[in-house]
Amino acid sequence: MRNRIRPVYLSVTGVITQMEPLASNRNTYGGCTQMVTIEADEGGITNFIVNGDTCIVGFETLYEGMAVTAFYNGSLPTPMIYPPQFMAAVIAPSIPGQMVTVAYFNNVLLAADQSLKLNLAPSTEVVTKNNQTFYGSPGGHTLAVLYSMTTRSIPPQTTPDKIIVLCGM
Repeated sequence: MRNRIRPVYLSVTGVITQMEPLASNRNTYGGCTQMVTIEADEGGITNFIVNGDTCIVGFETLYEGMAVTAFYNGSLPTPMIYPPQFMAAVIAPSIPGQMVTVAYFNNVLLAADQSLKLNLAPSTEVVTKNNQTFYGSPGGHTLAVLYSMTTRSIPPQTTPDKIIVLCGM
């Protein structure tokens, strides 16, 4: 069995400054896809394609002026254009005191880049992308992890509030 290369998810945090339907000559997107422009906290602009495959944390309706963090697969090739444009894998509205990480976690719930270790509690909600209960261990999957604090250990550890299992990502 070959080792599968795991995607590395990168993020942009900022404010949505524009949203518009993405048109296509061949109507490939059928009105289900939008271009969302985010002005990052550092001042740069990034465009994200948002479609039915994009996980919107909390099923929030996105709007201009909303503070968000958008995650994308940094392992995929991207066009060399300005502003940069990526397919959004996950968009998380900013909530004070809540942090979000998107990464592949192994069977002991350690992120592939060893940046975070998860400790599950009975109170940890584990769901699929469409908010259904996930049965089984979330280890061995790409996860969107919502948490409020970490330890100062290496790697940092947290007991997440919610885990969204991104099946197939």
